[in-house]
Amino acid sequence: MDDDDVANRKVSFRKCLEHLSGAGKAIGVLTSGGDAQGMNAAVRAVVRMGIYVGAKVYFIYEGYQGMVDGGRNIVEANWESVSSILQVGGTIIGSARCKAFRTREGRLKAAQNLVQRGITNLCVIGGDGSLTGANIFRKEWSGLLEELAQNGEIDKEQVQKHAYLNVVGMVGSIDNDFCGTDMTIGTDSALHRIIEVVDAIMTTAQSHQRTFVLEVMGRHCGYLALVSALACGADWVFLPESPPEEGWQEDMCIKLSENRARKKRLNIIIVAEGAIDTQNKPITSEQIKELVVKQLGYDTRVTILGHVQRGGTPSAFDRILASRMGVEAVVALLQATPETPACVVSLSGNQAVRLPLVECVQMTQDVQKAMDERRFKDAVQLRGRSFETNLNTYKRLAIKLPDDQIVKSNCNVAVINVGAPAAGMNAAVRSAVRVGIADGHKMLAIYDGFEGFAKGQIKEIGWGDVGGWTGQGGSILGTKRTLPGKSLEDIAAQMRTHSINALLIIGGFEAYLGLLELSAARDRYEELRVPMVMVPATVSNNVPGSDFSIGADTALNTITDTCDRIKQSASGTKRRVFIIETMGGYCGYLANMGGLAAGADAAYIFEEPFDIRDLQSNVEHLTEKMKTTIQRGLVLRNESCSENYTTDFIYQLYSEEGKGVFDCRKNVLGHMQQGGAPSPFDRNFGTKISARAMQWISTKLKEAPGKGKRFTSEDSICVLGISKRNLLFQPVTQLRKDTDFEHRIPKEQWWLKLRPLMKILAKYKASYEVSDSNQLEPMHPRGHEEPAAI
Repeated sequence: MDDDDVANRKVSFRKCLEHLSGAGKAIGVLTSGGDAQGMNAAVRAVVRMGIYVGAKVYFIYEGYQGMVDGGRNIVEANWESVSSILQVGGTIIGSARCKAFRTREGRLKAAQNLVQRGITNLCVIGGDGSLTGANIFRKEWSGLLEELAQNGEIDKEQVQKHAYLNVVGMVGSIDNDFCGTDMTIGTDSALHRIIEVVDAIMTTAQSHQRTFVLEVMGRHCGYLALVSALACGADWVFLPESPPEEGWQEDMCIKLSENRARKKRLNIIIVAEGAIDTQNKPITSEQIKELVVKQLGYDTRVTILGHVQRGGTPSAFDRILASRMGVEAVVALLQATPETPACVVSLSGNQAVRLPLVECVQMTQDVQKAMDERRFKDAVQLRGRSFETNLNTYKRLAIKLPDDQIVKSNCNVAVINVGAPAAGMNAAVRSAVRVGIADGHKMLAIYDGFEGFAKGQIKEIGWGDVGGWTGQGGSILGTKRTLPGKSLEDIAAQMRTHSINALLIIGGFEAYLGLLELSAARDRYEELRVPMVMVPATVSNNVPGSDFSIGADTALNTITDTCDRIKQSASGTKRRVFIIETMGGYCGYLANMGGLAAGADAAYIFEEPFDIRDLQSNVEHLTEKMKTTIQRGLVLRNESCSENYTTDFIYQLYSEEGKGVFDCRKNVLGHMQQGGAPSPFDRNFGTKISARAMQWISTKLKEAPGKGKRFTSEDSICVLGISKRNLLFQPVTQLRKDTDFEHRIPKEQWWLKLRPLMKILAKYKASYEVSDSNQLEPMHPRGHEEPAAI
């Protein structure tokens, strides 16, 4: 994007602000249907962005019921109304099913209540039913106002002044059952609850050699069941969209007994609550338990998670997603005209987009129709690319064909971890090994990074060797920061000795530098002329060529959880500000996104230079805040953001300047950000991206039958990553120009455009760029690129 585009976008946004301020608009925000973690973050973003641009924002309590009942259910919100709600699950403004709103009489009352307060902009956070209701309301609006005027309940002037209603939706649903968005608000948090339970169950099940049948939510959508099965390596999964084939009972029992024969001490079966067979008859968790006990005699237990999945604190991903969606929803309302159809703010890859609400709802309903008509292949496709990819990946990783049925490629593919450990590395290795074996390759594990590679620490690794790896933190293969440069001759010799035909590198910036060194050495060592691909894995999220790295989400959740606890530790004491130092080297991703997820007042990062005047301004800003009812301040500092403005310096400055108003505490989070069990996002992302990398390797090796061909082209040595909405294989040599080698970061980083969002939500003035496309987009995929379904 050139400078003119950026300037035009900022001008268009300013025009929106002027237009809104002049019109004195009012926005109503409500949450409806089932609650979901992250709804409060969305409400907070709508309220604060609305106030920031000069609008009045109203809470509509108890969903549509509150809109119909009016009175004290519709209350103007202020900045402090949404303070300290980011970390709270559920929804503080309540949610309810409302029969009255389904009738015209109910909608008449709702319209009257809104008109009385001048509300003609509605932000609805809920599922497809809630959004459908909002769209019907919008279409009927002018007719409802005419009827109210005829009945004498409002005057003609009010009809003219409030002639049209704008509606923008955000999808809050733990089931991820809405077509058009990669993730709905609450899904990631629900996966956290499920995976916490699965991890706990796996330890007890191993002790007793038990089989566990775990029932998760998803009456009409199997997303939670599918992704949890992928993230924990479940033996079998039952989904409404993809019922098991006839005779599944026998197939499942054979699979369970084969796994036990491989010395696996436990079996996990995951069932979506709406699971069905091919005849649309329910498959229940109790049925499955009875089958396993009767056929195999295994000690079997059933755990039904129920509403545990809806509860608890929202994950970092959900807080950031909901904050982005909330701000985007307000901007969409500002830009709406009487002709603008109702839209829903969605996530596509890594970008916020607006889609036509009616089309999204229609496609969501089409999925159910396809399932009712037993067109299950269509149902899976309608769910979207993400769902389909997850399902195909699960099948490849869960079911091993007998050796005599696998067509051998006669190729040896090696997997190596390089750099600092990152949660999710083991899930990526497991995925690579199993996909490689399924593709007929002999898989080799290289231990202890390039150092171990040079010393010949290389062993064949089998299907069963990587069982149970998805939930393990750190790096089971071992990893070192050593680069290959000084050992190239030894590495080439080991590649020759072990006949290595392709290499998969999983790691961070050292892995990227190592790949560059291997690429440069191809001229000297023909053994290095093989397909090589790198999958980014580092908590710092600083690898060029990818918006996300395996491990960063886990680190972000650690930071967010710790910030929540630290803020809570001071409840009931006097006003207090916390200075928290995060990891990341020179990359400010963790500090910035952690600040957005935890509701920080400031985040100091290397990418945005600051001086003593900025620090002074931040202190003054916090001092003013502390004179209100707000009692907590949070300041994040990236470890290498400044040589002189150290964490100690900032702590001492705030302590001195805040005397008499607030006191200060500091905390350096350190290596706890690298440890722990991987988050569901990192398990799923590591599994999928590594499987895709192995598919690329297999395709390359098929292009060169036999072992004679050597790979010398740039496109045979790549980094695989997500860039905006696409999954891209980018030649490592081409990424060189995009890299700041001195500071070990990409020259351009996508998350910096979210920086103003954090400032706005902390009550600073900031120039915010609106979404990449201000227009409604069509529902169907664009172009020929490979979509990056998160």
